[in-house]
Amino acid sequence: MPDEISEWNPEIAPQAMVMKQNGKIFTFCFITIACGAISGFHALVSSGTTPKMVDRESDIRPIGYGAMLCEGFVGIMAFLAVLSLQPADYFAINVPPERFSTLNMEPVDLPALSQAVGEQVAGRTGGAVSLAVGMAHVFSGVPGLRGLMDYWYHFAIMFEALFILTTIDTGTRIARFLLQETLGKAFPRFEKTDWLPGAVLSTLLITAGWGILVSTGSIGTIWPMFGIANQLLAVLALCLVTTLLVNSGRGKYAPVTLLPMLFVTTTTMSAGVMLARSFVDRIQEGAVLMGSLNLALTIFVMVTVGYILLLAASRWVGVMFGMVQEKRSDG
Repeated sequence: MPDEISEWNPEIAPQAMVMKQNGKIFTFCFITIACGAISGFHALVSSGTTPKMVDRESDIRPIGYGAMLCEGFVGIMAFLAVLSLQPADYFAINVPPERFSTLNMEPVDLPALSQAVGEQVAGRTGGAVSLAVGMAHVFSGVPGLRGLMDYWYHFAIMFEALFILTTIDTGTRIARFLLQETLGKAFPRFEKTDWLPGAVLSTLLITAGWGILVSTGSIGTIWPMFGIANQLLAVLALCLVTTLLVNSGRGKYAPVTLLPMLFVTTTTMSAGVMLARSFVDRIQEGAVLMGSLNLALTIFVMVTVGYILLLAASRWVGVMFGMVQEKRSDG
């Protein structure tokens, strides 16, 4: 396998998309997969919701593992929806028209699909439209539902939009809580989440923060950082569980979380270095504000996570060699 995702040989794969993507298979391929398989954002959100459903430790497997299976099922369904489309139709939707014209591919069902959903879907890059078209195409195959393809398409688009909005809403709320907790170290009243002035001010600061990021360019300016930050949150989640196991006298189980943590740390930190270099290049190209802001945030997140890992590792070593007293658990 080549080290860099480059132009595909049309003689080997005549229906392949002939376009060059920036970035190497290592590490960003792993970041892309891990964002679905090991999501730090999911871990952060579930830390406040899962405990409300867990009465005892034995409940964790059906709740945590069951939720993972359900999300995996959703991912499989998304793949099936997209794979239901003809390859040429898929590329016609996800590739800009001027680039699609260079692929020597002819759309098969695209005109009929556009007519069925009531919109022009060619050149609608980003993945959302192709997923919605694929879902509508699958549902239209159910007896009695063929005439409702436009309904299923717009339902899927609405669902995706709501998913994005609720993600932003949840992320903003969690960030607000974290900011209030941090400010509360200096101003105790901020720690009270029901204190209206503190809640309003923290919300404004967090909203202004991601608003500034978007205003410096587009979603493309923060999307790469989202992958890095998401996986570093996953590292912290795995680190936390490893520390819990060590502290509770169940260190023999620690490799279950420690080994994935080491792998995700290696790939994500490597990707962070590559991302930081790309931001330096943008600064040199003239995008000083965007590049400097993204570079500073990326370095800050990496250094912070690295510091937490060092603190955790010192704790593990201390417990291992008896320098720190472990807390035995009867569970």
